[in-house]
Amino acid sequence: MEIGHKILELRKKANLSQEQLAEKLGVTRQTISKWELNETSPDIKQAKELSKIFKISLDNLTDNDITNLVIQKVSNTEKLTGSVLNASKWLGVCFVIILVIDLISFIIFIAMK
Repeated sequence: MEIGHKILELRKKANLSQEQLAEKLGVTRQTISKWELNETSPDIKQAKELSKIFKISLDNLTDNDITNLVIQKVSNTEKLTGSVLNASKWLGVCFVIILVIDLISFIIFIAMK
């Protein structure tokens, strides 16, 4: 079972709302929702705190597979890195276009003198 589904199951078993769990962890309700949907995952400190709240071992929380948690974190980081690189590429393209337009404007200005 993925960690998000495990968190959802444990939260419901403990009769906690997403808001209540978020408050205990010092995160937002949206963060809990993203964890439960497996869009993101808790960091190791948050996972340890979750295991305390639900009174289970960290191994039990992660189904004895902390590797999946690490892999998911790396995957999320890679996605974010890809987005940043893509944004940087487009920013560079826009900069070059503005530079070319500026250069053409300067040449026209000089030619008109």
